[in-house]
Amino acid sequence: MASVAVQSLLDPDSGLALTVLAGRAGLHRRIGHSRIQKPGLALTGFTQHVHLDRLQVLGLTEIAYFRSLDPEARLRGAEALIGLKPCAVLVTRGLEVPKELVEAAERHGVALLSTPLMSSVFISRVTKLLENRLAPSTSIHGVLIDVFGVGILLLGKSGIGKSEAALDLVLKGHRLVADDIVEIRKRLPDSIIGSGSDIIKHHMEIRGLGIINVKDLFGISAVRDTKKIEVVIELVEWNEDEEYDRLGIEELRYAILDVALPLLRVPIRPGRNITSIIEVAARNQLLKQQGKHSAREFQEHINQMIAEARPRRLSSDEVE
Repeated sequence: MASVAVQSLLDPDSGLALTVLAGRAGLHRRIGHSRIQKPGLALTGFTQHVHLDRLQVLGLTEIAYFRSLDPEARLRGAEALIGLKPCAVLVTRGLEVPKELVEAAERHGVALLSTPLMSSVFISRVTKLLENRLAPSTSIHGVLIDVFGVGILLLGKSGIGKSEAALDLVLKGHRLVADDIVEIRKRLPDSIIGSGSDIIKHHMEIRGLGIINVKDLFGISAVRDTKKIEVVIELVEWNEDEEYDRLGIEELRYAILDVALPLLRVPIRPGRNITSIIEVAARNQLLKQQGKHSAREFQEHINQMIAEARPRRLSSDEVE
C-alpha cells in the first residue's frame, strides 16, 4: 500500500508552511491515508477510533479544550493520544502548543508539527497533496498527446509510428504530454492523469533522426506537463483477414488502474492519414461528451427507414 513519509511534508514547495516542534525522530513515520483526523475525543482518553496512519490535526477547539483541563488531566490526555504513536500530530493557526504535548511527542518519538494556516485551509491543502502522492500509479509504453483538449493515449508495438504521428500532430498545433513512457496516476473517483517521465520529459525519439526536444524546437505552447486521458487509440498493422468495425457502434474499453477508457483500434497501412484520423477521433469524443453519438444516430435512422419501408399488412376488408 502506498504511503508518504512525514518528512516529505516539510518541503517548502508543499505550501503547508510546517515547522517541527518536537519528535524529530518520528519524521520517518509514514502517512498511509489522504484523509486527516481531528482526535478531540482522544484527548479525553477515548482512543478507540484513532487511525494511526492518518495525520492527527489539532485546531483551536482541541487546543482550547486541552488548556481547560487540570495539569493531571492534560498529562493523561497527551499520553493517551501520542502514546498510540500516530504517524504525526499537527497544530494549526500557529497556536502555542502546551508543554505536555511537546514532552510526550519527544518522549515517544512522534513528530509534532505546527503551521500558521487556518485548520480549514491546511486540511484542504494537505488532503489534495496526499491524494496526489498516494494515488495508485503505473507506467505504460505509449504516447500521450492533447488534441483539441482531449487527452489521447496512443498505443501500439514498437516502430509502428506512434511518435511520428504525435510529431505530425504537434506540427498541426497540438500538444505533446509524453513520449515512450507515460506515467499514470488515478485521481479519485475515476480520472486517469498522464504525465511524462522526469528523465525524458518533453523529448521524443524519431527513428532516423534521434532524440529531439519538442519544447525547444516548437516552444512552450507545444507541450504540457499533465493531461487527463480520455481516449485510448491502439495502432495495429492492417490484416486482410481481420474484420474491423466500420460503423463505430461497437464500443471497446481499455482498463487502466481499474478505470475503463474508450478504446479505438486503428489499422495502419500506406495511404492512411493517421493524424487526421486521430483529430477526428478527438472531435468525435467531444461530441459524445455532449451526448451526440453519430454512429448510433445513423443506425437509428437506418432502422427507422427500414421499418417505414416494410409492406403494410392488408386487412380482411381491403382484401375483399
